[in-house]
Amino acid sequence: MFGERLVRARKAAGLSMQALADEVGISANAIKKYEHGENLPSSANLLKIARTLNVRSEYFFRPVKVDLKGVEYRKHANTPQKLLNQINSDVLEQAERWKELLDLYPDSVKPVPDFSVPSGLPEKISSAEDIEELANQVRLSWSLGLNPISDMIDTLESQGVMIIVTDIESKKKFDGLAGTIDKTPIVVISVHQPGDRQRFTLAHELGHLVLKGRLPDDIDEEKACNHFAGAFLLPREALFQHLGNQRSAIEGRELFMLKHEFGISMMAVLMRAGQCGVISESLQKRYFMQFNKLGWRTKEPGDQYPNETTYLFKQLVYRALGEDYIGESKAAELLKMSLSSFHGERKLGMMSSAAIN
Repeated sequence: MFGERLVRARKAAGLSMQALADEVGISANAIKKYEHGENLPSSANLLKIARTLNVRSEYFFRPVKVDLKGVEYRKHANTPQKLLNQINSDVLEQAERWKELLDLYPDSVKPVPDFSVPSGLPEKISSAEDIEELANQVRLSWSLGLNPISDMIDTLESQGVMIIVTDIESKKKFDGLAGTIDKTPIVVISVHQPGDRQRFTLAHELGHLVLKGRLPDDIDEEKACNHFAGAFLLPREALFQHLGNQRSAIEGRELFMLKHEFGISMMAVLMRAGQCGVISESLQKRYFMQFNKLGWRTKEPGDQYPNETTYLFKQLVYRALGEDYIGESKAAELLKMSLSSFHGERKLGMMSSAAIN
């Protein structure tokens, strides 16, 4: 598996064989032989390769391999393949660490639940009204009420969806991707996107999971998932409470405040206002034109909604350490940290659990 992992790590770093060879101080032909499984690097060259690619040397020999299936990207049409290769490599590397961690837990312990679609959902969705009701049913099933969802990542992770946050520089050309690993849904978002955009991607991909097999052929699934995402993040009843049932005008500050209360973009709030009949279609179009004129479609005014991040993986590493399922060296490896850095993070200026015991 060394050659396969080397190819993946090199692509994740955005390097050609020649570029990697130049960094390490060997020939491109040597890199080619490593990747084709014809040869293995010396210990010294292995360390140089790992350092250049920003991975630990253990990465190349990790026994766990995952198969990411059904990958669908939320990307722009001009997203270069090189970027998609980098993202895919980063996602696979993170997913492998996830699987390795979960495999280290005993069979009697299940730290992450299996995902299942809420029971009682309608078998067929044939209208916008059905999508609104579906979003409400999922919220009800997960005890979310009509209040803003403070943490979308935590909400999905608690239901068994694996969330991976990639820091591959996307330059706003990549929003996220979805797929499955061993029947576990996986959703990937970019750390470089504002929080409201991350949350919409997460809700959109949830839409794919709950709408699967329920839509007739004449309904566009992407549009239906966008509608679901808006309804899930900002329910119609909550929209009515804040804006009223019918308006002849809406202040920009109202959109801004709803954005920061519900974690949904100002543009998406306008879309919801039109979907729910709060404003007319013609008024909505005028506001969209104004957004274009002001450049707000590219970057909305004021402070951006904070990014979301995932803590579950790190929490489960420390849980495994605390339960003696793994040792410090494995914990540091899983967290991609040096052992000395891990010791510093673990101390927190307090006694460790080992010292307490």
